[in-house]
Amino acid sequence: MSREDELREVLKTTANEIALVQSNPRTWLSWVVYLLARLEEKATNENPVDKESYLEMLSALQDELRNRMKTGGWH
Repeated sequence: MSREDELREVLKTTANEIALVQSNPRTWLSWVVYLLARLEEKATNENPVDKESYLEMLSALQDELRNRMKTGGWH
């Protein structure tokens, strides 16, 4: 199993755990924000130059969310 596959499995398990603890999807927002905040910390604390890349990722995420709302699916 590759590192990416292992990470996907960890994230899948984490998503299942969150859903078990809080079954209402509306409450998951705080967990998504928490994850993004931790990733931002990693990006800016380890290499301040990565802050720009992180902001670019947020912009791309915003585009993905817009597409999800328009098409009803993830690309």
